[in-house]
Amino acid sequence: MMDKSRLKSLLIKAISNKFIISFLIFFFWVFFFDQHSIWERKEYKSRIEALTKEKEYFLNKIKKDKNRIHELKTNRENLEKFAREQYLMKKKDEDIFIIIEEE
Repeated sequence: MMDKSRLKSLLIKAISNKFIISFLIFFFWVFFFDQHSIWERKEYKSRIEALTKEKEYFLNKIKKDKNRIHELKTNRENLEKFAREQYLMKKKDEDIFIIIEEE
């Protein structure tokens, strides 16, 4: 077993070693302050997750829109329904009543 004074002297020698000090400074600089620090990596990871969710949302929206376009191009009744609902178009002998629900 080592006594306390021997352990203390080894610790002081290790701390006063210029290579160990340089390594520790380099390690803390890279870990906390560098462009690729742990904080930056955490921010990048959360940004990637958000962008992945956004990508999935837009891919689903594109798929739905493609189906809707195909449906509108192939079926005349759906096209007429879409024009009436979205653009408030009407026939000459019709009246349109817009009902707005209050919340």
